Amino acid sequence: MAAGAAKLQLQERAPLPRTAWKLADLAVLALLLALLARRAASLLAVSAGGAAAAAAAPACTWCWVAALVCEAWFTFVWLITVSTKWSPVRFDTHPERLAQRSEELPAVDVFVTTADPKLEPPAVTVNTVLSLLALDYPAGKLACYVSDDGCSPATCFAMREAAEFARLWVPFCRKHGVGVRAPFVYFSSGVPPVRGGAAAADEFRREWTAMKGEYEKLVSRIENADEESLVRRGDGEFAEFVGADRRDHPTIIKVLRDNGKEGDGDGIPSLIYISREKSPRHPHHFKAGAMNVLTRVSGVLTNAPIMLNVDCDMFANNPQVALHAMCLLLGFDDEVHSGFAQAPQKFHGALRDDPFGNQLEVLYEKLGFGIAGLQGMFYGGTGCFHRRKVIYGVPPESTADIQTTRMRGSPSYKELQKMFGSSKELIESARSTISGEMLAAAPMADDLTSRIDAAKEVAACSYEAGTNWGQEVGWVYGSMTEDILTGQRIHAAGWRSALLNPDPPAFLGGAPTGGPASLTQYKRWATGLLEIILSRNNPILLCITKHLEFRQCLAYLVIYVWPLRAPFELCYALLGPYCLLANQSFLPKASEPGFMVPLALFLTYNAYSLAEYMDCRLSARAWWNNHRMQRIVSSSAWLLAFLTVVLKTLGLSETVFEVTRKEQQGDGGAGAGDDADQGRFTFDSSPVFVVPTALTALTLVALAVGAWRAVAGVSAAGGGPGAGEFACCGWLLLCFWPFVRGLAGKGSYGIPWSVKIKAALMVAAFVHLCTRN
Repeated sequence: MAAGAAKLQLQERAPLPRTAWKLADLAVLALLLALLARRAASLLAVSAGGAAAAAAAPACTWCWVAALVCEAWFTFVWLITVSTKWSPVRFDTHPERLAQRSEELPAVDVFVTTADPKLEPPAVTVNTVLSLLALDYPAGKLACYVSDDGCSPATCFAMREAAEFARLWVPFCRKHGVGVRAPFVYFSSGVPPVRGGAAAADEFRREWTAMKGEYEKLVSRIENADEESLVRRGDGEFAEFVGADRRDHPTIIKVLRDNGKEGDGDGIPSLIYISREKSPRHPHHFKAGAMNVLTRVSGVLTNAPIMLNVDCDMFANNPQVALHAMCLLLGFDDEVHSGFAQAPQKFHGALRDDPFGNQLEVLYEKLGFGIAGLQGMFYGGTGCFHRRKVIYGVPPESTADIQTTRMRGSPSYKELQKMFGSSKELIESARSTISGEMLAAAPMADDLTSRIDAAKEVAACSYEAGTNWGQEVGWVYGSMTEDILTGQRIHAAGWRSALLNPDPPAFLGGAPTGGPASLTQYKRWATGLLEIILSRNNPILLCITKHLEFRQCLAYLVIYVWPLRAPFELCYALLGPYCLLANQSFLPKASEPGFMVPLALFLTYNAYSLAEYMDCRLSARAWWNNHRMQRIVSSSAWLLAFLTVVLKTLGLSETVFEVTRKEQQGDGGAGAGDDADQGRFTFDSSPVFVVPTALTALTLVALAVGAWRAVAGVSAAGGGPGAGEFACCGWLLLCFWPFVRGLAGKGSYGIPWSVKIKAALMVAAFVHLCTRN
């Protein structure tokens, strides 16, 4: 199959030219090095001694030392970023060359994860599931698994209703060639135009109206469903939820649709609901644990060689996405190049100009294509097609280490038991995955319900004890960002990955809005990333001991250093207010020749950044929103994540997984309601807002003190603050303008008094330290 796929050119790897960008990269790097050289020369003047040297030396030596350390860090971050962006590529796929070869397509198990019916409404999950059931792919080769870590009867009820609605929805989509098969999107834009005569248009309009009516009834039933009333029914469907607590309950598995069951092969893929066993006595490992349960349960039930995982709010926006993925997974001469195929995260109904800086469009386009040109795109946790055998820890044929020898060929039963656990059914399915061909039919039972007991066995919370799950097999434990850690393990084993970027985009999801939700997401990511750096999974160690390539290691570090950037960026941000309060300086004066270096760097870097946004077809306002949010995030979410992991490392705290609220689809977005209010920063009493509030207030105080000194003429002779320090504080205040408004705002738009009081105490302490001499 691989040779045939190569002849058909299912995919093409196209390098992207960026000569002008490389010159700009080097220009910024040269200015950073010039700034470091200027700092070092000035500090050396202090140790040189003599009157001339003293005149050239900075008045505040420790300020310049701190600035030198921070600027050296910024230079390091720029270097690894340039390395990542240097050689971008794009993968072009040709699904039309697979569309008529359904007998050669591998089966796909689709995993949808949800954790909280309040933060992740079941109606959101239903739309995602329906879009996946209606993919342009042989229905007999698709099975959709929904993991409910909230153990919610309302979610189970919603999935049962979705299974019934799919009988109408999937044939309708295929008959009329529906483009976006998430119902809430399809029905939001009115009746689409129809080609053909008046009779055909009338018939379609009647079917469209009837289908929309059925969908509205579906949404009404789901939104009006009450968990307590569902459980009180006491019928067979929800009897297992009686007495169940989301943190302590047995495994619940329900086959809601079975495509292979006699008389049910009507072109609708199988749908299975899973709520894994939970117990306070056993760690559940957050999403990674849920993904490993899904992998084992699907291995027992359907055992497809390809697995797709999506978050509950990431609906399939391109109905041919599975065919596009197969072009990558089958289209290389050597499968080592496609250990997994990752689609970039893109968003539906996102707010205009990205006011909360979490749509990450430039990150995916500039860094993403660059990473694709190295060892391959990172695993992003959603919208990813995996080879089951890669998730099982099987290395590519090209590597030759101890693990390769053990996993290649036909491992013994004892070795498989050590790796996968005691389930005979799972061991047999794993053996066929490891030693069999990708397209070999999985030896599964026709009736999925006959294997429910075996599936419940592998979903038990104690099943993983003494096995390699969470280490060499499955999703990796030890970080809240299990996705990027798992992808790193795959790359370290020698596999490469491909970037799946079809047009239209493969999947679309929802970006969180408001300050609390956005910063919660960033904090969770940063916490997990720092956990990886401080563990044995550090990419530098894997680069030395495994098959992680050097530049791929640097690419991982670009993301991993997010939380480490927080103390350096906070320190640099504090230098301006400190100098205004303490009557010192950390930048050359405007009259000095060295002043042009930081000025040129500031202008060049921001022009470069703005040009990137323009090149990605985004507005100048989107650039500004992302720039200010990066400053806010570094002093809030990243800083809090840094402190959280430090306290955890010292044994003084534990990390807590926080689910990001998913917006009800169809109710938000740029086209609904009051855009200005939706894009306005909101606050709550979370500790994440304390430091940026303090930094904002401190900057206001420093500017007032500095302005008074300048007017009164009491600045220190030659050593006081200059235009540079005032410009830094002014720029900082612009970046933190949402907090300036929050100091005077009311309701959710105002900073709570508990946060203001804590921030005021921090400001008072800092001002005292600055002025005590």
